[in-house]
Amino acid sequence: MSVRTAELLMGICTLLLSFGLMYNVISNDLTIGWLEGRGPGAGMWPFWLSAGMALASLWTIIRWFRGTTPESRNENPYIDPETVFIVGITVSAIFGLLLLTSVIGLYFSMMLFLLFYVKGIGRHKWPITLTVVFAMPVAIYMLFEVALNKYLPRGLPFFENIFLHIDDFRYSIMS
Repeated sequence: MSVRTAELLMGICTLLLSFGLMYNVISNDLTIGWLEGRGPGAGMWPFWLSAGMALASLWTIIRWFRGTTPESRNENPYIDPETVFIVGITVSAIFGLLLLTSVIGLYFSMMLFLLFYVKGIGRHKWPITLTVVFAMPVAIYMLFEVALNKYLPRGLPFFENIFLHIDDFRYSIMS
């Protein structure tokens, strides 16, 4: 696909998305205008932002047909094969992260994902890799489970028991 084709497809997709959002507001009987004494209706911002997006998309399509932008005349490939490969690897790794989350929990899945991505894809040295692999899950744990008191998926009972010991240790320090 060329840059020219990608620009046209994106203009069409965002135009259709805009119309879909505007239809959703209208079909759900959300007030588009101003309600006396209350302010904007529930559908005012979604509708008018979608209308603005539709106008911008329409303008992109018109400029594409006229060929007034460099992108509308560019026949080069939109994405080179190396980028497609990296995006494919990344999507596969994220999919693996999501699959492993229900088995070994988010923290251990994140560690494996970061190890693969930082060392395997990024080819960083071991000190940096290990720092990231251990620091990020600890930071996420501290943010969600300690500060926000929101528990993230911990996986099967064996892995959940590991965190029960961590939580017991944390609570013994705090009290």
